[in-house]
Amino acid sequence: MKGYFGIGVEGVSKAMNVGTLFRTAHAFGASFVFTVRAQYNRSEGAHSDTSDTPGSVPTYHFADLASFRLPQGCRLVGVEITEEAIELPSFRHPRQAAYILGAEREGLSADLQALCDHVVKIPTRFSVNLGVAGALIMYDRLLSLGRHAERPVREGGPAEPLALPVFGDPIYMRKRRQRQRMAEKKA
Repeated sequence: MKGYFGIGVEGVSKAMNVGTLFRTAHAFGASFVFTVRAQYNRSEGAHSDTSDTPGSVPTYHFADLASFRLPQGCRLVGVEITEEAIELPSFRHPRQAAYILGAEREGLSADLQALCDHVVKIPTRFSVNLGVAGALIMYDRLLSLGRHAERPVREGGPAEPLALPVFGDPIYMRKRRQRQRMAEKKA
């Protein structure tokens, strides 16, 4: 899968939820994790983050929105239940993305939503746990951007394995052949 992603939280106070989210992000191959205006205690979060994500993945803690930074070209995707939000099954994930989820009770602040390039919602009857929401977002990203065998028409696994990608010659060789053909035509 090309590109990268990070995932983080705004204003969260429950370390176990953040620990679960960070562990899941680590498992899905996140390039970084972060908090914004959050009270995250790493030792408390370690009870659910048994992979010690901050010890393995770049981890950023931003005290406020003024200090919040993302890599150049990275698109911020908020996860929030709003009327304007795009339903997750209809959303095309950016190749370079940072996903952010809000506090358990308040959700994402209006200020942070205003910074988002996109806001998505998970089509459920009511909100789900922070860790579950993050896992659903990352799984959807994997399904939509990953390279997987087509689903079979009938139930069960794929009937045929995924074909290996076929690559052509390097660009410099193709250009060299093109120049040779053009020179032959002139001659």
